[in-house]
Amino acid sequence: MSLNFTNEEARRVLDLRRALHQNPEPGNEETFATDLILKTLSSLGIETLRPLATGCVGVLKGGLPGPRVAFRADIDALPVTEETGVSFASLRPGCMHACGHDVHTAALLGAATLLVREKDRLPGTVLFVFQPDEEGDGGAARLLDSGVLDGVDRFFGCHVSPDLPAGTVGVRYGKFYAAADTFDAVFFGRGCHGATPEKGADALAAAALSVPRLKALPAEFLPERAVVNVGSFHAGTVRNIVADRAEIMGIIRTLGEETRAAMGERVSQTLSEAAAAYGAAAELTLRRGYPGVVNHDRETALVEERAAALFGPEKVVRIETPTMTTEDFGFYLQKAPGSFYHVGVGGEEPLHSPRFLPPEETVLTAARLHAALALGVRL
Repeated sequence: MSLNFTNEEARRVLDLRRALHQNPEPGNEETFATDLILKTLSSLGIETLRPLATGCVGVLKGGLPGPRVAFRADIDALPVTEETGVSFASLRPGCMHACGHDVHTAALLGAATLLVREKDRLPGTVLFVFQPDEEGDGGAARLLDSGVLDGVDRFFGCHVSPDLPAGTVGVRYGKFYAAADTFDAVFFGRGCHGATPEKGADALAAAALSVPRLKALPAEFLPERAVVNVGSFHAGTVRNIVADRAEIMGIIRTLGEETRAAMGERVSQTLSEAAAAYGAAAELTLRRGYPGVVNHDRETALVEERAAALFGPEKVVRIETPTMTTEDFGFYLQKAPGSFYHVGVGGEEPLHSPRFLPPEETVLTAARLHAALALGVRL
């Protein structure tokens, strides 16, 4: 299996990456990226759809019968001031592609370039999904709600990873990224003089009691990983009055829907018990966020097989530990089977660093893998 770029094709794809990197845009403001993507897809003869204000979908029908397969690239940038010093560094102060979305986008355009060339032996239909706002409120859910991806049989996507050596591909079977749910809790007590606390109900003390209990909850789910973090605490007005109200805010990260549901119940129970210990009451508001990424075995095996065929088995890494970070690709995997994989970039800088800069070869590696998957997927 070759799927190699010509020198001219590689240059054009890498120029796209540089243009995207130089012109980063926050979620839902990705007009430069959207225009560049539409122009590139049209030049390749690929049909385009634009269901949202930013982002778009390209549709390529192959010459053989087969499934509808979607590949997703996120196109938004982060509110980070770039410090890489490269010639194509961000021209927008306070905004940069510090999470590699410029690589994801250029790689998918590179895959489109390869697949147009292989159209006659391409099974089914490939949808190239350029999604806005992954870093914000989740463009994946809005794209799915638009109906433009109805009927897709498989979903694939990738993310660059500084935790893996450059040129490698990381695959993970099953639970990969965490679901993230936020919570606000308000404790209602009864204020009184600090000298006679027995006449009141201490909302501050109840909230304080809840914090270590909440943070201890993940131990109940071992060996499954989970995180409960309380990041904000507000209560009381003066030193000699028992507080009648306290508020905490936090986030819950879990792996898989079963643990997600169970943890939500335990958080609610813990808050109620802490409130009752001081004669107070607790009101919980729990908001469901990204659902987490849970890969399907058949599709992940295909990623592993195709990556080994393209780059050699020694370049494929099985990721043993799931991450507690979030990624809205999980919405797609609730719609149809698929797999999310990593492409190694090496280096010392982590994601979201102002000095994060994946090597250009990563673009071509990811593009070739996307194309190989599209040619190999079967119903």
